[in-house]
Amino acid sequence: MKKILILGAGGFGQMVKETAEQLGYDEIAFLDDAAKGSAVIGKCCDYSSRFGEYQTAVAAFGNNNTRLYWTNRLLEKGYEVPPIVHPSAVVSPSAILAPGCFVMQRAVVNTHSQIGRAALINSGAVVDHDSTVGEGAHVGLGSIVKANATVLPGKKVEEGEVVFAARRKIEGADSRALEDALYAFGFGTHCSYVKPFGEGHINETYAVYMPSENGKDEPYYVIQRLNTNVFKEPGKVMENIYGVTEYLRKVIWLEGGDPDRETLSYIKTKSGDNYFEDHEGLPWRCSNFIENSVCYQMVENPEQFYQSARSFGHFLKQLGDYPAASLYETIPDFHNTPKRFQAFSQAVQRDVKNRARLCREEIQFVLDREKDCGVLMEQLEQGKLPLRVTHNDTKLNNILFDKDTGKGLCIIDLDTIMPGLAANDFGDSIRFGASTAEEDEKDLQKVHFDLNLYKLYVKGYLEMARDVLTPAEVKSLPWGARLMTLECGMRFLADFLQGDVYFKTAYGEHNLVRARTQFRLVKEMEEQFETMCRIAEEETKLNS
Repeated sequence: MKKILILGAGGFGQMVKETAEQLGYDEIAFLDDAAKGSAVIGKCCDYSSRFGEYQTAVAAFGNNNTRLYWTNRLLEKGYEVPPIVHPSAVVSPSAILAPGCFVMQRAVVNTHSQIGRAALINSGAVVDHDSTVGEGAHVGLGSIVKANATVLPGKKVEEGEVVFAARRKIEGADSRALEDALYAFGFGTHCSYVKPFGEGHINETYAVYMPSENGKDEPYYVIQRLNTNVFKEPGKVMENIYGVTEYLRKVIWLEGGDPDRETLSYIKTKSGDNYFEDHEGLPWRCSNFIENSVCYQMVENPEQFYQSARSFGHFLKQLGDYPAASLYETIPDFHNTPKRFQAFSQAVQRDVKNRARLCREEIQFVLDREKDCGVLMEQLEQGKLPLRVTHNDTKLNNILFDKDTGKGLCIIDLDTIMPGLAANDFGDSIRFGASTAEEDEKDLQKVHFDLNLYKLYVKGYLEMARDVLTPAEVKSLPWGARLMTLECGMRFLADFLQGDVYFKTAYGEHNLVRARTQFRLVKEMEEQFETMCRIAEEETKLNS
């Protein structure tokens, strides 16, 4: 026999009695200080003496304080005090119902909501997902508690009232814009904290820490505000990124890889947008955090450079069939070297800061190579070189490496994904990684083009990309190294002449120093160019 003792024989107590009957209780008795009747077997204080005769009991009072008070007394005595849920109510399996709470006729308690001890969800009320109703609270007839909202302990939500979620303070979110972005992507109610992430200098980046299943706070996402001074059309930037990353997921799946680790996955806002625009009109975007990975700012050993070559070569191969022409050119003429030369010539002509007198030799170095600037673009215009999906910033620090294996794992920083030439991506890597010195090394005796590192990179790159590169593209790779290095030095020098308006500088001649290192590398590449071409040709045969 299934027995239950109900404290409170008033109107709500009678509702609970009818519910208990439908739940299969076949002996139901009341304790009440005022009501009389055959089912009332004593006063409320008799709950103690009735323990043993009844092992299950609930406190069915309409008053919040009274309901909670007697529920606590019953639990202290040792009664089983179950939640009472009417058969017509809808309660998610993931919802948590505390002892002595009530969910009445046609009420709804949605996913991951928590209903506190002795709380009452009255007929027709809705508690939406991830909400909390405190102990002793009452959600009235037909009222609605919105998702992620909180009803405080003991509070009465009146009939038909709507309770909205209130924002909570997120540690580390020290600006309204960041907080708004966290809520826009749906993290605001559960996020543990955020903190700055990475070493980039263009965008504002944070790691988003969430509580994990093991109870620890772990980074789950990376949220980032784009610099619209550099990326003036964020909608086009994000459309490129979504198209490429979603395509990569399919390719990686077919390769038998792990799409969640081998490419970035971007997350739409709760309203389904590719990015969120804050109150200042600045865009925020969000991607998954790739665990057990590491990013290196500089090449620490040749193996890293080799692995980076394989990563960027594989990236090109994976996107070999992607329609490059469908991508937006988010920074027009980014690697159009002849147009870079025109901009440089204009900077020389105008000399707005009267600095040309300080760098005559460097200016002449560029002017002497005007014809070289058109080598790759002419081949593109003639149809000899195909457009590819190119990264356009192929430095080592735009690769995540697996911490355990040391192998390249995932290409990141996809803002400059655009149509371009394979030689440009290849050349930018050589410019950065095959130098023996830092980009702003003042002592040019330390700056050399390392042919062995070049050969190592060619080997890794062609191991992965040879199947998709045309013979003309392979021949263009050494030119890519020369021209990307020349172009970069030309941009540094033009910025110096214009007063350092683009690149960040630490001292007056910083950009001039940078230009000199690039020109030193170009000169040595020119001296060894035949060897560079032969290495590319030989590695192609070895990988065929």
